[in-house]
Amino acid sequence: MIEFLAGHFTYWIIIVLMMIGLYGMLMKDNLVKKLIGMTILQTSVIIFYVASASKWSGTVPVIDPAIGPAQSAAYINPLPHTLMLTAIVGGGATTGVAFALMIIIHRRYKTLDEPQLLERMK
Repeated sequence: MIEFLAGHFTYWIIIVLMMIGLYGMLMKDNLVKKLIGMTILQTSVIIFYVASASKWSGTVPVIDPAIGPAQSAAYINPLPHTLMLTAIVGGGATTGVAFALMIIIHRRYKTLDEPQLLERMK
């Protein structure tokens, strides 16, 4: 049992980060805290994809004469890593737009607390 837990240590950290992010998004009333929770959740998903696509004894996907093309299982698939790089850029843009919207909301309604904001929007 200890070997199983230690062998999947990265995935346990990812699960903890996902739970922290979900807690922040669902249970907090402040919009900034909700956005921070969303960013933590997004980061945990990115770490999950990168961790699941890596291999311990893998090498870059360039045909090496020493390995040869017959052992293609020794190569790491670069597609998940490139997709997650795109997700990081998209997440940064989304976070920036969300903060800009929060600035506009705060200037108009003078609060970022969700219950107060909903009351003032009526």
